[in-house]
Amino acid sequence: MRAIWKGAVSFGLVSIGVKVYSATEEKDIRFHQVHRDDGGRIRYKRTCQVCGEEVSYDDIAKGYDIGGGEMVILTDEDFAELPLTTSHAIDVLEFVPAEQVDPILYNKAYFLEPESSATKPYVLLRDALTDSERVAIVKVALRQREQLATLRVREGVLLLNTMLWPDEVRTPDFGFLDEDLKVRPPELAMASSLIDSMAGEFEPDAFTDDYRAALQEVIDAKIEGREVVQPEEEEAAPAAAVDLMAALKASVERARAARGEAPAGGGAEPTPITSARSAQQAAKAAKTTKAPTKTAEKKAAAKKAPAKKAAAKKAEPAKKAEPAKKAAAKKTAEKKAPAKKAAKKAAPRKTA
Repeated sequence: MRAIWKGAVSFGLVSIGVKVYSATEEKDIRFHQVHRDDGGRIRYKRTCQVCGEEVSYDDIAKGYDIGGGEMVILTDEDFAELPLTTSHAIDVLEFVPAEQVDPILYNKAYFLEPESSATKPYVLLRDALTDSERVAIVKVALRQREQLATLRVREGVLLLNTMLWPDEVRTPDFGFLDEDLKVRPPELAMASSLIDSMAGEFEPDAFTDDYRAALQEVIDAKIEGREVVQPEEEEAAPAAAVDLMAALKASVERARAARGEAPAGGGAEPTPITSARSAQQAAKAAKTTKAPTKTAEKKAAAKKAPAKKAAAKKAEPAKKAEPAKKAAAKKTAEKKAPAKKAAKKAAPRKTA
């Protein structure tokens, strides 16, 4: 890393010489503007709108537009009179609890490295900040601008976080803030259940810039002359939900499925909403069992009556079987009667 600034941290009567380094860097893939036909770089000329001549950097000054076509021109001599160009101090103003600093105020982060002769006071300030569990509010002049900043400890190194001034933070002015919107307790309970199902520990390394990786793959494929493999399409985002409770419940189930947990009805811990519904259903079932209505009794009697009729119908064939037996007995008797008559005729008569 290359130091971008050198100065001193003023801590009471103690001065700590430090070097300032950028603590972060953007990983965006940068492109040049080129001519589509031959790939030539596109250059821009600095021309004056009044005379039309090309202007070099040495002839460029800073101008402040005061409106009406008038411009106030500031030269290098004007800026030289300001104290920021020669002030290389980080002045500690006060020490405050870290939670009192709104994160929206944070801008850029810088590492502070001690000069060889300032290591001991540097370590002293570092350890004192750690023990107090506070951050130092400081003022510093960086890049020709006075800035508010904080000093805190990160991985054994003092970290300078420049901050926005309070008047640089916009006030939200949206119409819905004046509307009287009320959230029902069941909806709030289900939303809290969704948050609980998606709770976890923040691990920055678990997240990646998928767009940058895909773009780098396209560039590598162009260099190697191979075909670009298209990534799988992600699931489309669902449309705006009409039923908020249904959307929250579905979100909870999806979060549980992503974690490999059982669904709400499969032995998993019930949510406040499902518990309330189960209790209501159980109460209704208990009332029905204890005090059956007259309508229910009539229905039960109606169900028993067809059963009796069916049993009676099954018994009827048994009665019909008796006439059949009588008819068979008659036929047998009729056959036997002629045989007896024939036997009487054939028998010899006794002689006197």
